[in-house]
Amino acid sequence: MPNIDVVIELSAEACLAHYEGRVEQVYTWSLDGRRVVFPAAALRQVVTPEGVHGIFRLRFSATGQFEAIQRLR
Repeated sequence: MPNIDVVIELSAEACLAHYEGRVEQVYTWSLDGRRVVFPAAALRQVVTPEGVHGIFRLRFSATGQFEAIQRLR
């Protein structure tokens, strides 16, 4: 599973909890209906003052380890 496209809708307040380390994992859904978990630290690359909103591509290694996040829309 090298790439998974997901929808992320997090308010600025929710992102702050992730950023401060109070929350270690992000739980969301892929566009094809799978439940996806990835490290909250990844949000630092895509957070805006309004939070994180949109569709993102997550890249995972062949062993399932998170590698990168990219905004699609």
